[in-house]
Amino acid sequence: MLIIPAVDIKNGRCVRLFQGRLDSETVFSDDPAAMAKRWEQEGAEIIHVIDLDGAVEKRPKNLNSIKKIMERVDAHIQVGGGIRSRETVKMYLNLGVKRVIIGTEAIKDPQFVKDVCRAFPDQIVVGIDARDGLVAIEGWTETTKVKAVDLARQFEDCGVAAINFTDIHRDGMQTGPNIEATRCLAEAVSIPVVASGGVSTIEDIKNLMPLEAVGVVGVITGRALYSGSLSLKTAIEVSKTRPASAS
Repeated sequence: MLIIPAVDIKNGRCVRLFQGRLDSETVFSDDPAAMAKRWEQEGAEIIHVIDLDGAVEKRPKNLNSIKKIMERVDAHIQVGGGIRSRETVKMYLNLGVKRVIIGTEAIKDPQFVKDVCRAFPDQIVVGIDARDGLVAIEGWTETTKVKAVDLARQFEDCGVAAINFTDIHRDGMQTGPNIEATRCLAEAVSIPVVASGGVSTIEDIKNLMPLEAVGVVGVITGRALYSGSLSLKTAIEVSKTRPASAS
């Protein structure tokens, strides 16, 4: 299982939010590229970079910070936040970004997502953020009436690389991931799923590992790494050496 550190950028700084609320940020670094480099040095194979301002403004807002990450880091980078057009997708891919994450447009314009998935196979990740099982969009400021599982099923067989599934109530709270909701989503689709939200300790990683059997291929973690309650090196070691089981 891949352990994927998160670098969330707001106003050019590396921050973490509680439950996605923009008014509840904690600043961890004024240099997001330095943080990304640190996670690479600790063994990260892929780093999850989110333009929080872009998610709200509906267009890239921290492009300079993301370019600096690309210049300093050799690990794969996946980028999300404010990606609403084919041009933005191409721009990021041309920068060398491994995968582009599309969230809000997945529910507002699913055909757009299907089109870019087919144009750029295995390079598009669909980000599904859920609050009580229902999809939240627009930087988590709006909750829809669409079930996360139903949205995920729309993107079968169109070349989606993965689904990033976030339980918003757990995000930044370090209360443990929503194992059951993640399992249900992974069992409902054939697309690989990456879990996010609530990871606090190495026990949370161990609890997620059996879900590999149903298609959960990775876990994104942020605040736990920055607060020190989880060691990235240890998490990576455990993910590679502890055999997962379906039980």
